[in-house]
Amino acid sequence: MREENANPARDARRERAYIEVSLGNLAHNAKVLQAAMPPGCQLMAVVKAQAYGHGAARVASCLEGVGVKAFAVATADEGIALREDGVKGEILVLGRTSPDRAKELERHSLTQTLVDFDYAKELDRQGVPVKAHLKIDTGMHRLGVPCESQEEAEAVFGMKSLTVCGVYTHLCCSDSLRPDDVAFTREQIRKFYRLLDALAGKGITIPKVHMQSSYGLWNYPELACDYARVGIALYGVPSAPGERTRQKLDLRPVLSVKARVALVRTVKKGEYMGYGREFQAKEDCQIAILPIGYGDGIPRSLSCGRGVASIHGKCAPFAGLVCMDQLALDVTGIEGVAPGDVATLINDAKNPGTSAPEVAKRAGSISNELLSRLGPRLPLLTV
Repeated sequence: MREENANPARDARRERAYIEVSLGNLAHNAKVLQAAMPPGCQLMAVVKAQAYGHGAARVASCLEGVGVKAFAVATADEGIALREDGVKGEILVLGRTSPDRAKELERHSLTQTLVDFDYAKELDRQGVPVKAHLKIDTGMHRLGVPCESQEEAEAVFGMKSLTVCGVYTHLCCSDSLRPDDVAFTREQIRKFYRLLDALAGKGITIPKVHMQSSYGLWNYPELACDYARVGIALYGVPSAPGERTRQKLDLRPVLSVKARVALVRTVKKGEYMGYGREFQAKEDCQIAILPIGYGDGIPRSLSCGRGVASIHGKCAPFAGLVCMDQLALDVTGIEGVAPGDVATLINDAKNPGTSAPEVAKRAGSISNELLSRLGPRLPLLTV
């Protein structure tokens, strides 16, 4: 697990490479998102995968300070870690937890997603009181009781050991405004509410309801839900650059990744540098070596000029292949670059080419993956 500045005497700025997290921007984003939700809807902060690389404990603590009372994680172990770090709010486990861990779910007051009917029966058979949210499959066909299986959904509410305090679905293409995707999403919403109405007609009290993720909130803010499960938007970036959304919100990037120049050397015209001789100098070049690489989560697919870093206010392309622990920048023409200087690889506010969505696009991915794969070797510095 990533060290979140456990040693207060240790200054991350002195490290070879580090992550800066702006808790001020995080709190700002939470308030903006809360204000954008319909009356009665609460923010459920998605803090799985170390809060998308931002540090789950620190993020959750900050959010509790601005009134967030519900969190979502991928695994029971992520939830237990939050409890051990003092998080008090509701913690929903989105993925499957082995039924034989029911006592751990109870002990740490975790709320377990019921991923299908057979799983609900198996968890109920443990005889341990467990809080649960029932997931409904409305067309994504990943997890959940099929929305057509009303009898199974009814049966879950009657199980003795499970307290169903929530019911939800996932809108699988709410990020798209293409007419066919909008129609599919609208049909998912219709199916979900139709099932809820049918359950209510059987005398079942409908618990808290949620279906919006970040893009569900951006594109379908009118939905009357009890929670909105917000992940990537909370961290102030879209999944990809230039995406259109119906709702425009003043969100600010929370994270940046920085590294210190280890050395600067001249590679003369015609000489090679790095593995595989992938970089050959077309002229005398100044090359700065950064002590960060794919072992820290910088994608190797950014090799050979596809990636850039910001240094001295200018963008320098990656030179040659990204290594496990190091990468090279071509800083030719950028004056005064020296060992100890700081380069920003992700989210320099003055250089759009380093924004998380742009870096992810260059790497052939999305911001969600880029940020959540940042390595545990990078210490976190809050600013």
